[in-house]
Amino acid sequence: MAVPKKKTSKSKRNMRRAHDSLRAVNVVECSKCGEMTRPHHVCTACGHYKDREVAAVNDRT
Repeated sequence: MAVPKKKTSKSKRNMRRAHDSLRAVNVVECSKCGEMTRPHHVCTACGHYKDREVAAVNDRT
């Protein structure tokens, strides 16, 4: 069984984990309804993408 020869220091361990953090999600305002959506995605509120309706939205209210 493989066993480390020496203890990995906190510095080395943390440097390895430096790229594992989560990044904040970008959001932009929808040009039709003003809802905050992810860039290059269909708006979930109104179903528009680049000023065209591409998906029908069900209003369950």
